[in-house]
Amino acid sequence: MKRLTAVFFALMFILTPINAAALTVTERMELLAEFPELEVFDNSPLYDELPVAGLSAPDLGVPSALLMEKETGNIIFSLNEREARPPASVTKVMTMLIIMEALDGGIIKIEDKVPVSAYAQNMGGSQVYMHEGEEYTVRDMLKSIVIASGNDASVAMAEYLAGSEETFVGRMNDRAAELGMSDTVFKNCNGLPQEGHVTSARDIAIMSRELLLKHPSVRDYTTIWMDSLREGTFTLSNTNKLVRFYQGATGLKTGSTSVAKFCLSASAERDGMELIAVIMGADNSDIRFAAARKLLDFGFANYQLTSAYPDEVPKPIPVVLGTAVEVAPEIAERSRILVEKLQVKNLERVVNIAESLTAPVVKGQKLGDVTVKYEGQILAEIPIVAAEDVPRLTYWQILGNMIKQFMMK
Repeated sequence: MKRLTAVFFALMFILTPINAAALTVTERMELLAEFPELEVFDNSPLYDELPVAGLSAPDLGVPSALLMEKETGNIIFSLNEREARPPASVTKVMTMLIIMEALDGGIIKIEDKVPVSAYAQNMGGSQVYMHEGEEYTVRDMLKSIVIASGNDASVAMAEYLAGSEETFVGRMNDRAAELGMSDTVFKNCNGLPQEGHVTSARDIAIMSRELLLKHPSVRDYTTIWMDSLREGTFTLSNTNKLVRFYQGATGLKTGSTSVAKFCLSASAERDGMELIAVIMGADNSDIRFAAARKLLDFGFANYQLTSAYPDEVPKPIPVVLGTAVEVAPEIAERSRILVEKLQVKNLERVVNIAESLTAPVVKGQKLGDVTVKYEGQILAEIPIVAAEDVPRLTYWQILGNMIKQFMMK
């Protein structure tokens, strides 16, 4: 009888499937809390500044500027980049970001009708002369904001999305905090002069990067040179002249007031690399655009993105006490790095990876890294992470496996 009972339990263990499915979000959070030593890769950009050793940085003639590569978030050049200054209508990059997040998140639709209030009508400054009681589609509002820098359209969209400009500005500041824009305080949604309404070249680059990286369809508007409203009766001309006169220009936003002087967040893409040049406080519009050109030219001439992938793909790593016997490693999502063009041919890639692991293993858990070197100098360390979850075997599963192995002898 005892032998029959043992056989019954053995068969039960053998026939019980081992669950190797991916963990739910809740299960993963609980597992990370239980095993705090599991290091999960965070793909957030570090906004590291690259050295310009051997390169002659451009002389811009402006008080504050920055050049960033979009994909990596690396800063190629900076000048007083943390200095808080009024940004004028470059403020609207954040307004555009929140609108695009609402569009891409399904909260609003491009053909939704947006009413114009008396408050929006009376904004002043750069405008497209909207009148109280009129309605425009979200598409026309976006064109008015992006191309013509319409303050009235910005306020109308703020009211449509948040009920009031004040509430919308609260969202802008919350979003800035989430992005790590620590030099920024927004007081309005359009950049009209207001005491304490400031940001920095660094923070403008951060929100510009978020907009371009996460919402590529914004280029459908930022690359328009001329368009129209009201069935062609009102012409819109882009305030960003680089859209027409700079090869690869993708945007993004101009701004100018007597206090802020002339500001710009300019983006351009060539050979699969997109750069963001920020200019603040230029004395006139020509200096603003000339400085942005110099920065973009400098970046495209001297830098390029290159793959961090090693010559050989890392093999699966054995896992002890796991529901799977091995886990596949993969290079983390941010697998391209920014380097000087002269360094590309002589890069060395060294793989450092664990020989074995003990379950549990969490998807995204750091297993090692690829170190990219140039003449012995470390340029980047790209994490190698687990491509999937490998939960730990339960005591019953371990016992079942032991019985199964015993019976197979």
